[in-house]
Amino acid sequence: MELDVRLNDRSVSITIIDPFRLDLAAITGRIRELVADEGLSTDGLDVGGLVPLMVRGVAGCEAGCPADAKGLVERGHRDFRLEYVEGGILTARAEVTGGRNLELKLFPDF
Repeated sequence: MELDVRLNDRSVSITIIDPFRLDLAAITGRIRELVADEGLSTDGLDVGGLVPLMVRGVAGCEAGCPADAKGLVERGHRDFRLEYVEGGILTARAEVTGGRNLELKLFPDF
């Protein structure tokens, strides 16, 4: 599965090899680096709590989407605006310091 992280016009793509054994520190570290490179911070955003929820929401889509992506969208997660896109894609958007938009888009592994 692939996590595409965008901060306005900058992006980083993170491959998640095993959704059941996330290296959450590495994933959130790459997201923080992307944001920090712009002189901004993810402070106040629960990125570390959101990523595992997104992965659980999308993992297993091969057997019939969404695994629980629509439930996650309905429940929401703190300051993130969540959206389910047909094909099993889950997106989350939030504003970081300075009014910039951070977007996480998780693509299932078909």
